[in-house]
Amino acid sequence: MTDIPADDEASMPLTGPKLVEFHFDLGSPNAYLVHKVLPALAARTGATVRYVPVLLGGIFKATHNRSPFEAFAGIRNKLAYERLEIARFVARHGLPEFKMNPYFPVNALLLMRGAVAMDKQGRLAPYAEAAFHHMWEEPKKMDDPAVFKAAMDASGIDGAALLEATQAPDVKAALIANTEASVGRGAFGVPTFFIGREMYFGKDRLRDVEEALAG
Repeated sequence: MTDIPADDEASMPLTGPKLVEFHFDLGSPNAYLVHKVLPALAARTGATVRYVPVLLGGIFKATHNRSPFEAFAGIRNKLAYERLEIARFVARHGLPEFKMNPYFPVNALLLMRGAVAMDKQGRLAPYAEAAFHHMWEEPKKMDDPAVFKAAMDASGIDGAALLEATQAPDVKAALIANTEASVGRGAFGVPTFFIGREMYFGKDRLRDVEEALAG
């Protein structure tokens, strides 16, 4: 995983062609897939990636958007094709660890408050690795606080302390602020990427992201 700034750096604006923001929600399978391929992309381009935790449900509410599983539910063949695209991405990038979470969609509020709490401690990188693992490699019902705590403990993170941290007012406020700021810059879903003022949406735009960084 690429380097993630500590909290005192998180408020600093990112500018320049070698810096990319990855706006993510741990409950998104496509965000997981992007997370797995970003280190190689960063190595190829010499870029620095900043992970920005946002709440996808909040983005949907603010933009009147809906998840593909809801939006395409009544469209014949569409969801089957969405699953095919995920399978193709997994095969292309060699990601055999990926498993669709049987509890999907999972309410990601707890997960994303955890991400903000760990970001404030300068420990977002190991938390994101653990949380993505327990969502999409050894999938669990991660919106259950007891399951969340056990999963974090198993990954070497103090689950009880993190659960407590997710209830802190500043953590809750920061997640709301991140989400509102993302929408304000044009986001309507995740994964979303920003390079300076330019926005790119979806794992299928990674080639454009790489070209922009290389250029």
